[in-house]
Amino acid sequence: MIFNGPSSEKLVLERISPANCQLLKQQLPSELTLLWIKAASKIIVDGRGLELSPDQLICMTEFHRLEVDSVPDALMIRFNRAFFCILDHDSAVGCKGILFFGSSQLPILNLSETDIAKLEALTGVFAMEMNEESDPLQLEMLQMLLKRLLILCTRIFKAQEKLESLDPMQTDLVRDYNYLVEVHFRQKHTVAAYADLLAKSPKTLSNLFSKLGEKSPLTFIQDRIMLEARRLIGYSDKSIKEIGYELGYEDIQAFSRFSKKNEGLSPSEFKENLRMGKIANSSGKWA
Repeated sequence: MIFNGPSSEKLVLERISPANCQLLKQQLPSELTLLWIKAASKIIVDGRGLELSPDQLICMTEFHRLEVDSVPDALMIRFNRAFFCILDHDSAVGCKGILFFGSSQLPILNLSETDIAKLEALTGVFAMEMNEESDPLQLEMLQMLLKRLLILCTRIFKAQEKLESLDPMQTDLVRDYNYLVEVHFRQKHTVAAYADLLAKSPKTLSNLFSKLGEKSPLTFIQDRIMLEARRLIGYSDKSIKEIGYELGYEDIQAFSRFSKKNEGLSPSEFKENLRMGKIANSSGKWA
């Protein structure tokens, strides 16, 4: 089912099967996707092989590079910025830096029976509304339903990642840090640079992420750089030197040392492995 609004608004609610799984790869600029896995599936996202279990849900942006190995059954909800911009409406849904645009992490939600019941009810109303005869209030109704869906998924992921143990100001700081890394990782490679943007000290950020048991703030930056390197090497025809320069490394040797230290392989070694048909394993390391 597809809703097309009067001003380029677009919302897609589609059951995915082997017959139409190519739809997952047809994501256009400014589109965000929620993919609710209904049966055990295998996909590759940014060169990372993922084996997903029933009732897991992943959140993807237009920048994720998706390849389908096996998706027997899933539910896809996809919308564009014109339909609902999560950046403009962050105060309403609070998913920036958590579900979407959250540095290097691909959010995978593990749904409980209670979560499943809520999502089933909500997506059922979605389907009924999209089947209704179009009227001037349909766009507003669908936007309201999407807000509820995003709020629910944000709550699930916050509980899963222990963000609920933080007070609201600390949670917002984590979200803002994740989002700023997503925006500036090509130019800013140090925690101090982001601390300046947030008007905080690097120690404050380190203590906050340590409280969560998370990766360090620096690791978030490094992982995001490596993710983009993986995307560019695997899905563009740019040279290693061009990729290094795009990621903020004017010296190709410095870029090579960085990737060797963080992933165990140089960019050229990864490119060769990719040419030979090898991909990264599920741990996220180049292989």
